[in-house]
Amino acid sequence: MQPVSLHALTGMPLVEPGDDLAALLGDALRDNGLALADGDILVLAQKIVSKAEGCYVDLDEVTPSARARELAAELGKDARHVQVVLNESDELVKVGQHVIIAAHRLGLVMANAGIDESNISHGDGGGRVLLLPRDPDGSAAALKARLDAEQGVSVGVIINDSFGRPWRNGVVGVAIGAAGIPALVDRVGAVDLFGRELKVTEIATADELASAASLLMGQAAEAVPAALIRGFRSDAPARPASAIIRDRKRDMFR
Repeated sequence: MQPVSLHALTGMPLVEPGDDLAALLGDALRDNGLALADGDILVLAQKIVSKAEGCYVDLDEVTPSARARELAAELGKDARHVQVVLNESDELVKVGQHVIIAAHRLGLVMANAGIDESNISHGDGGGRVLLLPRDPDGSAAALKARLDAEQGVSVGVIINDSFGRPWRNGVVGVAIGAAGIPALVDRVGAVDLFGRELKVTEIATADELASAASLLMGQAAEAVPAALIRGFRSDAPARPASAIIRDRKRDMFR
């Protein structure tokens, strides 16, 4: 095993719609004394990808439905915000304790369909919220292609978001988008230390990498929206983050 190192990309400016993330990352790498090498993995906070793609919704432009108003009264939330959650969701999995656990249209099961009000500018009106990227794997792939071409390397890209987990307190970073890495590694058929064949083992490698990067990126006002992981190697084929999403038919908890 080779050593793996993590490097925070500090000093990045606040991202606005239409900003060139590849250029901003290039500047941040240079300012932090780093240059991309083959096999490096860049981990980006979901928010900067959504911001660059303009995934905002102005709440003043949202008309809540009767269902949204009912849920808002129950949860003590803004009915307009609840309506945006409903718009982005295929299913409400659980409602309670001031939160909606929703199955986002991308298949991700998460609090409030990933819609957030933290660490964003709310403009001059009645506030706004930020959605997830429309195609996180596609966003990661496009950024990888750009960085590879411009810097003459082959890198991995992960789009990282914070998830809670059933039965455990606290949030961890997980990959909602990925390119150039084995997001999910199938170990079925491998053997353990005692020669026992593994029957069902799969490793969510992209989630493990995202969680490691989150130690540097933080969850509040740290202002570190990207990190570089160097030294991780895997012989497994590249797979997108969508490979980690469990099929609805196999989900024992819904």
